[in-house]
Amino acid sequence: MSSTSILLLCVFLYFVGLLIIAYFASRGSDNQSFFIGNKKSKWWLVAFGMIGTSLSGVTFISVPGTVGKMTGTEYIYGGFEYYMMVLGFFVGYFVVAFILLPLYYRMNLTSIYTYLGKRFNVEAHKIGSLFFIISRSIGATARLYLVVNVLQIFLLQDLGVPFWVTSAVILLMVLLYTFEGGVKTIVITDTLQTSFMILSLIGCIVYILSHLDLSATQAYSILAEKQYTHLLNTDINSKTHFLKTFFGGMFITIAMTGLDQEMMQKNISVDNLKNSKKNMITFAGTLLFVNLAFLFLGGLLYLFAMENGAVYQQITNLVNGQETISNVFGFKDAAGNVNNIMGDDLFPALSLHGYFPLAIAVIFLIGLTSALFPSADGALTAVTSSYCVDLLGINEDQTKTEQQKKRLRMRVHLTFTVIFFILIMIFKAINDKSIVYLIMEVAGYTYGPLLGLFAFGIFTKYQINRKGWILAVTLLAPVVTYLLNQLVINYTDYRIGVELIIINGLLTFIGLWMIRHKNRS
Repeated sequence: MSSTSILLLCVFLYFVGLLIIAYFASRGSDNQSFFIGNKKSKWWLVAFGMIGTSLSGVTFISVPGTVGKMTGTEYIYGGFEYYMMVLGFFVGYFVVAFILLPLYYRMNLTSIYTYLGKRFNVEAHKIGSLFFIISRSIGATARLYLVVNVLQIFLLQDLGVPFWVTSAVILLMVLLYTFEGGVKTIVITDTLQTSFMILSLIGCIVYILSHLDLSATQAYSILAEKQYTHLLNTDINSKTHFLKTFFGGMFITIAMTGLDQEMMQKNISVDNLKNSKKNMITFAGTLLFVNLAFLFLGGLLYLFAMENGAVYQQITNLVNGQETISNVFGFKDAAGNVNNIMGDDLFPALSLHGYFPLAIAVIFLIGLTSALFPSADGALTAVTSSYCVDLLGINEDQTKTEQQKKRLRMRVHLTFTVIFFILIMIFKAINDKSIVYLIMEVAGYTYGPLLGLFAFGIFTKYQINRKGWILAVTLLAPVVTYLLNQLVINYTDYRIGVELIIINGLLTFIGLWMIRHKNRS
């Protein structure tokens, strides 16, 4: 049996295992099981499973790739600079735990956007849900595309399998094991997938250290000498200035976790607020260590590659009529030609092109597959839940029986699976090589209005009574943010990074303040 056949068999067996677990976990499920797990989820299961959801394939592939100089039209990340964003994430999780979770539990919410309806009006409720659906659909499919593309390029392309077939099959897998149980199922399956992801991470680190005959301390010292571990970017004009990435990371967490139905539906499925807080703080602390391990792995991958015939070369690109020089990482083949390896390709290229032994390739693939499913199953369940609860009002509909509601929810679930497939194909057409950065930038535009809307509701007592004005503000704020970003790019040396979400949220808040009702509620 060929190595490719063995790897594909491992993916198949992994999925069969998920289906078996999903079958037993989803027995006796109803709509409340699908939406919030009947509020019976164990906090430690949710905390551990959320690691996989938060990390996904982006962390598994892109974060190690950020350690070296990334290719492209400009310098994006290098060294351990990304860790400043992770520290921002950590602070953001405390804000979620001690400000947002108490609010959600006090109001006993199924959908967190119900808060906007009770605080403002139905318009705000539906707008919040719509921005979430757009945001999560784009973010989840970008993550999913990254992993599907790796499987396609390194395993299935040589077998003649088209990309669209790979995407469709994987989405069908996700649909099958989330179709019935929803949150009740994914709390358990995400725990399994997180376990495999972390075991894969540890296995790859141990193998590379052994192959290089280095201890972890010795490897870190070498990485430090090669400037692969620098943490602080002090260039204020750079997108990755340490203050930008720290505060940007903090607000991204508040928005992409605390104001995100996918992440919060798992938290509010825990039986009480105290345990939900424990879940969030445990999860936050664990992510500090896991992300650091992924960055360390990234450094080891570059050391391993340079030990095994890797070379750097410079490529001249023409961008907007100007020449730019990019450092590209690559390997020489038998004919002496250099095959270019960019940031997101480094880990899979080493794992699946024969540089690692088959056992490590299997470990990598299982970890990658484990990273794939949590980024898709929770998102698919969450957008289905939000559309049904927030936009269709399925919980309040007294004209339908529970069986009719269930059939409607399943049709919505299937529809979003098709939408996810279309978005993956769009990302394939875009073919961006730095998904980790792209996701953060897109989040700045789509989650910013949610950030401003929730902040205005929580920190002021004003009402917005004018029909259509909330929609106008939340649509205008991202447009103004984009125009401001273009002005900065064209007329200054400053570059807006992940602080984009702060600017967008602030513009939304200011816009709501300008149309507020004069009388306090």
